[in-house]
Amino acid sequence: MSPDQRFSSGWRLGATPVGLRVSRDLDGCLTVTLGIARLGKHVALAPLVLSVDEAEQLHAGLCFALAPETPPVDSPECRKPVRYPGGRQQY
Repeated sequence: MSPDQRFSSGWRLGATPVGLRVSRDLDGCLTVTLGIARLGKHVALAPLVLSVDEAEQLHAGLCFALAPETPPVDSPECRKPVRYPGGRQQY
C-alpha cells in the first residue's frame, strides 16, 4: 500500500515539535504528544499515555524496525553501534 493510500481519508497522526514529544507523570507513565492533521492542516494535539512496560515494548519494536537503517550521526546513544572485540557488530 502506498503512503498516499494510507492517508486517503486526509487524516494524519504524527510527531510534534521536539519540545512537546515526551513527558513523564508522577505515576511513572509516559505521555507522547502526537499531532493530528487533516488535509495537511494541524487540527489538534493528542496525548498517547503509555505505562513503562508499554513504552519499553514500543521502544524495542522501533529499534527492531530501525535495525537495518544506518543511524544518523546525532542519533540517541541506544542507536549507536556496539563493537565487541573480535566479534561482529551488534545494535
